[in-house]
Amino acid sequence: MPPASAVTDRAAVAVERATAALARLRRARLLHPVGRTFAGEVTVWGTPGLRTGVSLLDDPGRFPATVRLSRGVPTPEGWPDVLGLALRLHRDPGRPFDLLVSSSGAPPVLRNLPLPRRRFAGTYSTIMPLRAGRRRLFLAALADPDSPDLGRSLAEVADAVRADAPRLVLAVASAVGPWRPFGQVSLDAQRSARDDAALAFDPVGNLPPGLRAAGPLAWLRRHTYRGSQRARGAAPQSGGSTGATV
Repeated sequence: MPPASAVTDRAAVAVERATAALARLRRARLLHPVGRTFAGEVTVWGTPGLRTGVSLLDDPGRFPATVRLSRGVPTPEGWPDVLGLALRLHRDPGRPFDLLVSSSGAPPVLRNLPLPRRRFAGTYSTIMPLRAGRRRLFLAALADPDSPDLGRSLAEVADAVRADAPRLVLAVASAVGPWRPFGQVSLDAQRSARDDAALAFDPVGNLPPGLRAAGPLAWLRRHTYRGSQRARGAAPQSGGSTGATV
């Protein structure tokens, strides 16, 4: 009987090959193929009250960012879809922080469920919890009531960014606790379609010290993304700096 590691390796190869085949058939990303990418800035205020133990969340700071808003399936513009927000926080030196969140509900019972919706404003959460030490944490991007509305389509998102600098609030919560805002992300100039096509995130490997993805869903996510990126010739950035985002 082969060792467990050999079985796991074979399963990983199978998942990556299947994902790559589907991505080649689609001729685009397997997940969230249609989106717009923008420059941005992340301002971290720090966590109120109990600290998470992750200095990037707990301590004030300001970082350049790359932000991608996308449609999951995608359905026709204006129809309900699982919407996505991918955020790359650039740190120099050090790895970037890749945060991928999907449209969800704000209450504890809904924050781990992807929920289709029509508008790009609303709650986006990590769906899959992350771990800081022995604690389970969810991260989210929440609507800012004082920010320009992002609209119902990617074209309206681009119009909102050209007209102003829309913002989303970054927040952290336990599995059952309330959202605690710790910062914000603002959107700036739109990147080219070529930049959007080449951008490749690593939501499992590109995490800050003290935060980790764990469990079978993290394993599946890692190999699904690898297969999809391999099919389109993209590789996730793992270095620091504000340079290339591909």
